[in-house]
Amino acid sequence: MADVEAQWMANPNRYDDETYSRCGQSGLILPKITLGLWQNFGGVDVYETQRAMIRRAFDRGVFHFDLANNYGPPPGSAEENFGKVLGQDLKKHRDELIISTKAGYRMWPGPFGEWGSRKYLISSLDQSLSRMGLDYVDIFYSHRVDPDTPLAETMGALDQIVRSGKALYVGISSYSPEMTRKAHAILKDLGTPCVIHQPSYSMMNRWVEDGLLDTLSELGMGCIAFSPLAQGLLTNKYLNGVPEDSRAALEGSFQTGMLTEENIDRVRALNEIAKRRGQTLAQMAIAWVLRRPEITSALIGARHVQQLDNSLDALDNLEFSKDELAEIDKYAADGGLNLWQKSSDSQAPA
Repeated sequence: MADVEAQWMANPNRYDDETYSRCGQSGLILPKITLGLWQNFGGVDVYETQRAMIRRAFDRGVFHFDLANNYGPPPGSAEENFGKVLGQDLKKHRDELIISTKAGYRMWPGPFGEWGSRKYLISSLDQSLSRMGLDYVDIFYSHRVDPDTPLAETMGALDQIVRSGKALYVGISSYSPEMTRKAHAILKDLGTPCVIHQPSYSMMNRWVEDGLLDTLSELGMGCIAFSPLAQGLLTNKYLNGVPEDSRAALEGSFQTGMLTEENIDRVRALNEIAKRRGQTLAQMAIAWVLRRPEITSALIGARHVQQLDNSLDALDNLEFSKDELAEIDKYAADGGLNLWQKSSDSQAPA
């Protein structure tokens, strides 16, 4: 087995389909689908499954891998595992990769173990680089707004991080339109552009359409949408109950209040639309997010290679008719399943 593993070579045709987009008005380019390591890549998960998913994603043209300091569990272990895969398989491809990480949520005890102080952000990134065995990341995010630290300090830390060479680009996650404008203005004055925003966005969670996407377009920022599958709700997983191995069955990892009978009926109706399109519900949900020109990339997770392949196949059909969009809106537009906060200004999830 070891000899076989040592012979792995990346697919030489991985860029043939050119399934990537420019991030706003920057020089940063991202694949239309990014693999996120929020779930299923921690120390409690099977490492070889993680390794297989990362390699498969790269073979299919996914060159962006998204992490955060607290991803696991335990916190930090996703970065450690990714660093191991990077060292074993992808080290020679480092200059092809976009690797991102974030800081904002609790990582260690005491007042400097979370939020947005210069002390926390720079210390956290140093730890992240050590865990992944990297000299720099491509994108570093402020993961949430700190209500008690001046925004100028948080953005000043991002500027310092770029100037120190520890990150090539910086971004923000789950900031409201107003806070996005303020953050962008501060960084612009400092000479370090804020190139990307990472908010939650799905058919059932449309808060970004109430001003944020327009703001990003106006500012020339890119957007990568996390949870396009609404943490698995927009799949066929829950159409007939809650599977024992699903996220909803794991305490603390899914908002089970979403699984009302009314919401499941909506999902079943959306699933019928997907069938008519020749797609799975997950594929349609990803394609729906990517229909917006402001969206640079859809950030997905995966439990195994087959699930990853299913999601990546969403790129086979990204077009929607007006009738399809109207029918989707009939079941999803009123935000009936939107149980997330609108931004980290109001304590959004990680």
